[in-house]
Amino acid sequence: MKETPYILDFKEDDEPIAFRELVVKYLKHWPWFLVSCVLFLALGYAYEKYAPKIYTTEAKIKILDNSQEAKVIPKDVPIGNQNLKLNLENHIEVLKSNQLLNKVVNELDLDVSYYEFRNFSFQSIAHSPFVVTKSIKEDQLEKPLAFEIRLSTAGYHITDETGKKFVVPYEVSAASLKDILPFTISISETMNVLMFKDKKYKVVLHPKRHAAAYLAEDLKIATSEKQSDVLTLSIKGQSTNLSESILNTIVKNFDDDGIKDKQLITRRTLEIVDARFNSLSQELDSIEAGKEGYKIAEDLSYIQTDAGASLQRKSETETELLKLETQISLLGLLDRTVSNEAEYNLLPADIGLANSALNAMVEKYNELARERQKLGSSLQPGHPKLVNLSERLEFSKQNILSTVKVYKSQLAISRRQLDKQKNKADLSYAELPEKERVLRSIERQQAIKENLYLLLLKKREEAAIDYASTSSSVKVIDYAISSIKPFWPKKALVYPLFLALGLMLPFMFVLLRSSFDTKLHDRAEIERLNPEIPTLIEIPLFKAEKSFAKVPVGSSLSEAFRILSVNTDHLLGMQETDIGKVICVTSAIKREGKTLLATNLSLAYASMGKRVLLVGADLRNPQVHSYTALDKNVPGLSNYLKDQWFSFYDGIQSGFENYPSHNIYLSGKIPNSAPALLSHKRFAEFIDKAKQEYDYVILDTAPTMLVTDTLLISKYADATLFVVRSGLTDKKLLQFSKELFKNKKLKNMAYVLNGVGKTKNGNYNYGYAYGYDNHEYSS
Repeated sequence: MKETPYILDFKEDDEPIAFRELVVKYLKHWPWFLVSCVLFLALGYAYEKYAPKIYTTEAKIKILDNSQEAKVIPKDVPIGNQNLKLNLENHIEVLKSNQLLNKVVNELDLDVSYYEFRNFSFQSIAHSPFVVTKSIKEDQLEKPLAFEIRLSTAGYHITDETGKKFVVPYEVSAASLKDILPFTISISETMNVLMFKDKKYKVVLHPKRHAAAYLAEDLKIATSEKQSDVLTLSIKGQSTNLSESILNTIVKNFDDDGIKDKQLITRRTLEIVDARFNSLSQELDSIEAGKEGYKIAEDLSYIQTDAGASLQRKSETETELLKLETQISLLGLLDRTVSNEAEYNLLPADIGLANSALNAMVEKYNELARERQKLGSSLQPGHPKLVNLSERLEFSKQNILSTVKVYKSQLAISRRQLDKQKNKADLSYAELPEKERVLRSIERQQAIKENLYLLLLKKREEAAIDYASTSSSVKVIDYAISSIKPFWPKKALVYPLFLALGLMLPFMFVLLRSSFDTKLHDRAEIERLNPEIPTLIEIPLFKAEKSFAKVPVGSSLSEAFRILSVNTDHLLGMQETDIGKVICVTSAIKREGKTLLATNLSLAYASMGKRVLLVGADLRNPQVHSYTALDKNVPGLSNYLKDQWFSFYDGIQSGFENYPSHNIYLSGKIPNSAPALLSHKRFAEFIDKAKQEYDYVILDTAPTMLVTDTLLISKYADATLFVVRSGLTDKKLLQFSKELFKNKKLKNMAYVLNGVGKTKNGNYNYGYAYGYDNHEYSS
């Protein structure tokens, strides 16, 4: 029964094969990955142990709305107690404002940073054993200046950024350092220098504007998720003491600014009331002096009280008129204050006017003025917010003036009506002496001034009490506290990160190497580039004997070429005929192993009892003799093609003793023109004769890219084996072979991949995993 020929065809689903190839491609380099991972994990351990620790420090504050709290003075007296409109965004801007942060920088001397060298790096510290004070002017310090300082028994060893060194004794005065260094340095007299001997420190002098900017970048402010009035201030740094001091100082300065802001209205009210209070005191003194002089001049001591209803009506009318005159006087005071106010300062609030709408307008105006003053400290004069507030203030001011004008008109009408009533009451007093009338007039003016005097005195005391009792606008929920564990580095992040780097480095190396590698390595690459041309087999890389005839039966070499012979028969079709088959073995360039493959394929057929003739058809560079004991100059194919008298049988040689059915036809003498000989009709006669005598005629031909010899004789071939070598043949050469196949210049063509290396599991690439022995042979 005839054995069914087969070809090792592994055309499965492209995607699983591609994925498997990708995995195998990287797994075969697993020692690199292992070493890289161990190395990077060791680096991660060193980094986690010695890298500067960065801690997170947080403080929480609540913005208070004091308008909802109980006040010391009654609610109907709103002077100095203004309702602050809560706006968290505005508060955040104030907290990060340059003005407030500059105060913090100045208070904590943050423009001078201290570092101590430990764990192989300089790490930030809150305090050092010495104190550095900048002597350089701020406008001369354009960028940070760094200095290394070491303490010794001789003094300070200072090194600047350029490497210049100074030794400053401890007893040197600060004045003597002005021309040498941009700072002065001092140490406490009680400090034991030996405790800090040979320790290295670094001091960095920052421009104050830079220090404030750095602080603004580091300071993070977040609002509560529950939309409450709580702000969370956080900062990250190496020194927890320094971070806590910074946050606590920011909160303190913010609170102080809030208190001062709330006291501005009360202070303005006090100033206006005091000014009017002094003027009114002088007026009262003048009226009382006039009354006293009038009584002396008219020899008056006491006016008897009138009786009857007329006196009561006159008294009531005068009382109402008195109240009206008081309102008119207060209204005039407000009118002059508003008219003379050009810089949007605060107005005296609720000075006793009976018009609640006008009092509300004044309160609204003060609220807008306070908001403008608050934003003016952090915004430029032309900022849209300031312009908008100025427009609103001007509009509010005009409303107040318009209301005052209307209210004046109303009071004037009321006064005229009261005057009429007063005139009627005065008729009943016609009998009273003129002296009494004049005296009552003086007393009325005195009463008006006294009422106004007492009212202003009361308001002044209330404003003073409110100014002294101004409450904080901030409640500290948590003072600055630092995390126990560092924010960075964290083991849970450092080790995975360094492990990822350890995997990434060899991965990138393999990826780059494979990206720049243009050589063929396995069958899958051929099938991917030229899928229409079959690949018969992958011949493994042999590192010992090259010859099929010198290895035992069952060895890797013998089995590989037996499989090739079976697959070649499948390519030929193997119909039962009386003449032999011609197999042409070629390649694109030299050194791809075509002669070795042709020789061993011929021996594989011979080992199965087939009559085989191996022909050295490469007339320019013959190599078949190198695999036998025959001499290179033995007459052969060139002699037959050139000399008519040379018989076909004269060139037949027996190259291998153990294979009696195997013959060799060497190339013979190298001719002057190989193409002329190969295109001669004698070559066709040679092929016909060989096919009559042998089952297989195997032609070892010249490389197709170098010469045209192979293309001249390819028409006589029943099959063409195109040899490519793993790790040698460039992928671009497959395009050349593809063109030959497409243009049918090579007949019945198939690839043979030669010199394929072992995989890491000890077996050859697919096609050989079923069990070659451990003998290694070189192809």
